[in-house]
Amino acid sequence: MKNKKVWIGVGVVALLVLIYFLLSGGKKEEKVSFETAKVEKLNIHTSITATGTIEPVTSVTVGTQVSGIVSKLYVDYNSVVKKGQVIAELDKTNLTSELNTAKANLASAQSTLNYEQANFNRYQTLFDKGLVSANDYENARLSYEKARQTVTSSRESVRKAQTNLGYATITSPIDGVVLSKSVEEGQTVAASFNTPELFTIAQDLTDMRVIADIDEADIGGVKEGQRVTFTVDAFPEDSFEGQVTQVRQQATTESNVVTYEVVISAPNKDLKLKPGLTANVTIYTLELNNTLAVPSKALRFTPNEALLSKGEQIADCEGDHKIWTKEGNTFKAYKVETGTSNGILTEIKSGIKEGTEILVDFNISGGETPEGEQQATNPFMPRPRNNKNNQNQKK
Repeated sequence: MKNKKVWIGVGVVALLVLIYFLLSGGKKEEKVSFETAKVEKLNIHTSITATGTIEPVTSVTVGTQVSGIVSKLYVDYNSVVKKGQVIAELDKTNLTSELNTAKANLASAQSTLNYEQANFNRYQTLFDKGLVSANDYENARLSYEKARQTVTSSRESVRKAQTNLGYATITSPIDGVVLSKSVEEGQTVAASFNTPELFTIAQDLTDMRVIADIDEADIGGVKEGQRVTFTVDAFPEDSFEGQVTQVRQQATTESNVVTYEVVISAPNKDLKLKPGLTANVTIYTLELNNTLAVPSKALRFTPNEALLSKGEQIADCEGDHKIWTKEGNTFKAYKVETGTSNGILTEIKSGIKEGTEILVDFNISGGETPEGEQQATNPFMPRPRNNKNNQNQKK
């Protein structure tokens, strides 16, 4: 019985010695490696994306100011028209009748004016000789003035009737292409309150534009003249280019989302772009090409004592923006003047030479990670538990 207890005690001691060896004597040596990059000339770009609709730069809706029946149509969809070309006619029967009536009224008024003028001239002669009273003279003059005003009114009625008759012949106001046709021959159009829309004519389909809706969070970076690329679903392999020509001030709110309209030029020499297509737009709000730059995270890198090996030291400097290098056994800081940044790259205006190899980040492999230090280069990756936590779990 005693021997059995002795062997159990020996086994426990041996197990404790083995655990201690595994947890202390078998610890791996830490290895620190550094991620580096060179100060070099790069392109710094930032952009925003949005959707928009393609439309002609100039399009005119053609209507009519008079009512009537459409008697003739001379164009159809996609017809090419010239300014002043007759594209439709309304029935002119009633309008012609109104013009003839106005002309007859004008002739009657003119005859009355002729009579009243001759009568007034006679009364004026008699009045000068004292043969008629002043009252008779004034009545004659008043009748003459009324007759003259009636002629003026009748003449304007003739002009109006002539104009309305001219409206029955509908012409194209611009050179362009017919995009839409809203009437057919024999259809009655009424212009009582609103002008009926007959055609929509686009002036030049080789010069299009995109009206893009930009979110309020992005509109602050959009300026006239910025480069734009966009694609359309009709030609998914093609990329079209333009530039911002106008940033409109009026806001549109829909479902609590505020957007602003931005006008983008869209040259269309090959006529691939069609009115109404949806464009997927990329606006380049920042473009710095061939400028000295470094990865932005290099400006966030700072060495500390935990990263130092035997014989290594840190040579720091004063300043808000620093870039670090490792020269032999020395971590050396350079004070730099920074410029534009897109979050990934940062422009360097001065403080360090092109081609210098700089420290960007570090990795620690093996052994315990120094408390408070990052083991992986990605700050969003979960950190592995250290050996102390593992020991607590094993216990």
